[in-house]
Amino acid sequence: MNYLITLIVSMVPLIELRGAIPIAVRMGIPLPTAYVIAVIGNMIPVPFIYFFARKVLEWGKDKPVISGFCRFCLMKGERGGEKLKSKAGRGLFAALLLFVGIPLPGTGAWTGTLAASILNMGFKRSVIAVMLGVLLAGVIMGATSAGVFGALGAL
Repeated sequence: MNYLITLIVSMVPLIELRGAIPIAVRMGIPLPTAYVIAVIGNMIPVPFIYFFARKVLEWGKDKPVISGFCRFCLMKGERGGEKLKSKAGRGLFAALLLFVGIPLPGTGAWTGTLAASILNMGFKRSVIAVMLGVLLAGVIMGATSAGVFGALGAL
């Protein structure tokens, strides 16, 4: 059951792998297992986000109940895309990888994939960059969950 919770939490926007790994470790799942489950869960929504999220958000931006949420998501994706584009230039792949990989609020597979979709980056390149970013974020969160950064601070 804890494995399923970890998988589902890692698919939730804003929480993603960044929250799933610490939760899994607290539930007693070994770190390597938590890492693998969280990476898989974080990557499951990526193709759907790339191909459908923009279309659904465009459709919903003028609907009565969901317009605010859809506009917020589109704005976040567009801002993320423009930020990536302006900083990256021709290094958009590396910028997307780092955008997804460095676990800061507002970054992650969901926002990165939506930004890549808005920028028409290409599915294969987007998925590879997002996957590498998710792997990097998982390493950082795994190290954090294992107390590595706290131990380094004590030195």
